[in-house]
This record gives sequence, C-alpha cells and structure tokens, in this order.
Amino acid sequence: MINKSDIVASLSNNLKSYSSSDIEFSVKTIISFISKSLYSGDRVEIRGFGTFSLHHHNSRTARNPKTGELVALEKRTSVHFKPSLELKKRVNNKN
Repeated sequence: MINKSDIVASLSNNLKSYSSSDIEFSVKTIISFISKSLYSGDRVEIRGFGTFSLHHHNSRTARNPKTGELVALEKRTSVHFKPSLELKKRVNNKN
C-alpha cells in the first residue's frame, strides 16, 4: 500500500529542485481540489489517469448476511473512480 507520505517522498527523490515541503503542499492542494470539486457535485477528469465522480444510492432494505436480519440503509453518496484506457493498459503492461 502506498500512502500520501510515500508519494511525497518518491516525488522528493525524483524532483531534487523542489523542497519536500513544496511537494507536500502541492500534493495536499491537488487532493483538496479533487475533494472540494466532488463535494460541489462536479466530475473530475484527469486525462491518462481516470475520472472521479459521485454515485448516488437510494435508501433500501438490505439483509445482514451473518444473521439474516433486515437492515434499513439510508440514502447515500459514494465516490466512484473509473480508470482511463491508458491507465488500464499500463497496469496490464500493454503499452
């Protein structure tokens, strides 16, 4: 698993002309921008990487698989990521 500090460290090693604090600020700013855009209901598309969008789920009755008991699920929204074709090809080593 890679976390935000791993990304900052990797970028710091590759981009010697920038300080770690500048890179950390940039990464935090990008993540904040994506979060705020999604909160506003906008879709975020990063060409060559993928698209972040919101999926809305209506309230429904579900079943607890362990007990079989019916459970009421409230209306909710989740973040959906759809990878680009280019990212899919890179992950599958099909450059």
